[in-house]
Amino acid sequence: MSIGAVEARIAQIQGELQRLSPTAPMNGAVFAQMMSGATAAYAPGTASATGSPSAGTGSADAVIATARQYVGMPYVWGGSSPADGGMDCSGLVQYAYGQHGIDLPRVSADQARAGSPVASMAEARPGDLVAWDNSGRNVGADHIAIYLGDGMILEAPRTGLDIRVISIEDSGHGTPDFVRRVLPDAPVGGVSPVGAPTTSSRVSGVPFADLFNAAGAQHGVDPVLLAAMARTESSFDPSAVSPAGAQGLMQLMPGTAKGLGVTDPFDPVQSVQGAAQLMRDLLDRFGRVDHALAGYNAGPGAVLRYDGIPPYAETQGYVSKILALVQGA
Repeated sequence: MSIGAVEARIAQIQGELQRLSPTAPMNGAVFAQMMSGATAAYAPGTASATGSPSAGTGSADAVIATARQYVGMPYVWGGSSPADGGMDCSGLVQYAYGQHGIDLPRVSADQARAGSPVASMAEARPGDLVAWDNSGRNVGADHIAIYLGDGMILEAPRTGLDIRVISIEDSGHGTPDFVRRVLPDAPVGGVSPVGAPTTSSRVSGVPFADLFNAAGAQHGVDPVLLAAMARTESSFDPSAVSPAGAQGLMQLMPGTAKGLGVTDPFDPVQSVQGAAQLMRDLLDRFGRVDHALAGYNAGPGAVLRYDGIPPYAETQGYVSKILALVQGA
């Protein structure tokens, strides 16, 4: 066995021993202080104060993230949901927005009359609907897509083509005849827009509090949630190594760390920044704090496969423990 292999095995054994050792107790008053100012509601299905959408908030990022899951799925005329094996243009739009509490009509002509008009593409925002009237078969729009910004759309184009992301220019549809805003301009139910960091929630009195606050502000993830994750993941130990190979304060797997641009997972700054970036992506993708936590622990594929928190004891315990820390400290 090489020296490198021996050192790696020693590190693994040390990590296993550390994980088996009792978690260092935290003074309840300290964690309560950490919670001061935290306004997020972390019950399953609700949004955090940083703007992760719950059903009904209809944030652009969340709707787009939902629609992006179906890129590559076949166009199926009359398809209204993934259960149909594919969707048509208006079926995709209705389904994606419906997952976030925005009820739209079924056909493109009616969808292109929903919401409020946008004067021109120059004023279009991500999450708006863009539609075209290119045939005489019906009165009004006969094709509709989700605007992604920068001249890009997400659409179910036609029979023989898959759901795709493409520029308006390359789509061949021409300039949209309709631009409609169906998402709320103002925060709904006190939830700020996706990506906007909370200004009232900060942590104090715990290790690496400044890192949690800075990363939370940068990525729009509640610092309290990040601190509770670090508490659960490593007991605030930046040198922790799990039996599975997860590393550092936020227990990032090497492949995940690399994908996040983290070159040293044992560096607390990089670890917290990487975890905050990953949680922002998961919150945008799933729109729920509990599902985002499950994705952090078990991977987003497992959450998609089970349409929620997967039936893994470790993951269910992980989510419950973090939510309990944030709610009940």
